[in-house]
Amino acid sequence: MSRSLRRGGIAALAALAIASLSSCAAGNTPETLQIKPDNASATLGTDIRLNNIVVVTGDESSGEHTGPANVTVNISNSGTEVLELQSLTVAGTGNATFADAKGAPLTSISVPAGGAVLLGGPGNPTAKVASVTLNVGGYAATSFAFKNQEKLDTEAQVSPNTNLYKGFGPAAAPGAAPSRTATPAAPAAGATTPGHPAGH
Repeated sequence: MSRSLRRGGIAALAALAIASLSSCAAGNTPETLQIKPDNASATLGTDIRLNNIVVVTGDESSGEHTGPANVTVNISNSGTEVLELQSLTVAGTGNATFADAKGAPLTSISVPAGGAVLLGGPGNPTAKVASVTLNVGGYAATSFAFKNQEKLDTEAQVSPNTNLYKGFGPAAAPGAAPSRTATPAAPAAGATTPGHPAGH
């Protein structure tokens, strides 16, 4: 084989390699391969970003969960105005209620301009769903509605209340408070204690 033919063959192989690499670059994105990220995130416009969107169920590690659930998400606001989250829905039926870090009800969640708020977990405001059916380990359609009438529909990871999300799940129903044993008051002067006559 002549040198010119060898050079032509090498050039053809190089062109094929570049073409195959280009097709891989175009087809290996998560959107193309339908690969869901480990931690769901989404953006709305240029100022609103939601990171690590997770619906936390009970302690079950897999299977179907029907019951209460909490939503944890980090909401970042890079805009110049306060952002107000007015409603949050999970799986189309679970409407979340908001509460502050101490458990007092909130009508909305405010995110300061240039700041961020973490929903869920100890010491943070919460978003609780009273009852919803979810597949633990899967994903759930989640909708965030803001005061400016903007709405973000995305998917949240469904995780049990274990490992990284231990303490983020719905609290167990509080049991009956233990009864306190009443301490008998000291008898007044001159009074008799039942079963003990005065002077004895």
